[in-house]
Amino acid sequence: MNEHVLDKQLAAGSALHPLEQLAATNPDSEIWWDSSPLIFPSWREETLAKAPEGKLAEWTAQLDRFYDADVIASRGEMGFRGVTTNPPLSLQAIKLDPKLWAGEILAIAKRNPGVDYEGVYWAMYLDLVKKGAEAIRPVWEKSGGKYGWLSGQVDPRFVRDGEKMLQQGLDIVAQGPNVMLKLPGSKEGYEVMEEVTARGISTNNTTSFTVAQYMRCMSAITAGLYRATAAGVDLSKWRSVITHMSARLGELSDWKVEARARGIELSLPEIRDGEEAVLKRAYHYGKSVGHPSKMLQCSMRVEKDERTGRTVSRHIQDFAGSDMVYTCPPGYIAQLMQVADELEPFDPRAIDREPNKASLAKLMKLPSFRQAYEFDGMRPDQFAHYGSFKATETEFAAATRQTVDFVRMTLES
Repeated sequence: MNEHVLDKQLAAGSALHPLEQLAATNPDSEIWWDSSPLIFPSWREETLAKAPEGKLAEWTAQLDRFYDADVIASRGEMGFRGVTTNPPLSLQAIKLDPKLWAGEILAIAKRNPGVDYEGVYWAMYLDLVKKGAEAIRPVWEKSGGKYGWLSGQVDPRFVRDGEKMLQQGLDIVAQGPNVMLKLPGSKEGYEVMEEVTARGISTNNTTSFTVAQYMRCMSAITAGLYRATAAGVDLSKWRSVITHMSARLGELSDWKVEARARGIELSLPEIRDGEEAVLKRAYHYGKSVGHPSKMLQCSMRVEKDERTGRTVSRHIQDFAGSDMVYTCPPGYIAQLMQVADELEPFDPRAIDREPNKASLAKLMKLPSFRQAYEFDGMRPDQFAHYGSFKATETEFAAATRQTVDFVRMTLES
């Protein structure tokens, strides 16, 4: 958090955003921005235009504490500790200013005669990563590489092509010293993760949902760090995060289908209990062995709790007090602002609270939940066939194809 701005705003009586309240439960927790930094100014303006009566000043202060380009440039400080991007979010950035990116595409094509539209697309994506990383680089420099990272993701159309992912990954991290490489939770993705870690490259494991994946990720990181240390690679600014795609686990897996087939009625709160159980098992295991990677949570929801009737966001409330990273898309941040007065205070001991045992007993009857929850629930060659992985891979690949098509239309017009 930008302490200078925060102190000033709090002295003026500005309320904390729910995510700021969450971060206050553990000084080592981190709130990240889940989109390109390039879209923050336009999103901020759009969000503040919808502020309820009497909330404009409060909302303005909150968003300025999260991200203020002038403060970043002059002081190297921002409330967001880092940034993640993915293909749908990159497509969103392009859609917000298609004229700008159409001009960029034509300029890239002119500089690279003979390159086909796929090549132009990749050059454009690298430029999007580069511009985003440059926007927050002062934070990375001031923190000595602890904060101010931007994740750039390899093309989701190649999640099983290790050679291609390695080649793309090296292109991505060349865009700036504060670029973190985002690799998928496939067998091949973890093999590449070990290799790039051995080279001292920081990583973010994405499309990951299950304890078995997190175990494989940790082992890949550990092996890579051993190799890096043996080779004398500088690891002073190295970081690793392991992403848990919370709601995507319960909503896109086969849990509900398998429950119906067995005559089991599965409620949304029970699904959330299952997501909580999986992440807490991985989180506490990592802590027990002192693993250097941080768990990162994304795909959070704001909803009504069927049990209590209250507005909740369990994906953050159930983990308060942890030191994990929470990467939050624009829409989720705005939702939390709208319901801030309805949310219960965060319990700093929530991370140590056991998941609902009755829900866990019911979920353990489902093969796909056991795959997610058990330490040996899947072999690495099965990761890319898990329901949540397949659905997310399909969505991300479709967004990539749309972006490629935008490039092609621009070049053919």
